[in-house]
Amino acid sequence: MQRVVDFLKNAETYYLATVEGDQPRVRPFGTVNVFEGKLYIQTGKVKDVSKQIHANPKVEICAFKDGAWLRVAGTLVADDRREAKQAMLDAYPSLQGMYSADDDNTEVLYFKDATATFSSFTAAPETVKF
Repeated sequence: MQRVVDFLKNAETYYLATVEGDQPRVRPFGTVNVFEGKLYIQTGKVKDVSKQIHANPKVEICAFKDGAWLRVAGTLVADDRREAKQAMLDAYPSLQGMYSADDDNTEVLYFKDATATFSSFTAAPETVKF
């Protein structure tokens, strides 16, 4: 899983795909953190993306960097523990002006049953499950 985290952090921006009814929704994200051996992302509970994830937690993210791309498909699980939220905010201090581990908006979610696929135009795809 460390290779997945490294790729996402080096890419800096990845795109999270959800669904709303029968309509795909994609938007840029940048937060990724490992807490207790799980890959986490962060958002705000008031955002549409949060509502979409709770309605259908199956998501996919995609990032591109230096001619290679990574897709991670899996199920997101919300973790409301203060410790999980604080770990994310510690990893991204710039978020602390908008979010707090103690507010009712900050949401962190981890990937469950994830499949990560590394691809490029010059090599065969490689798959990692976590």
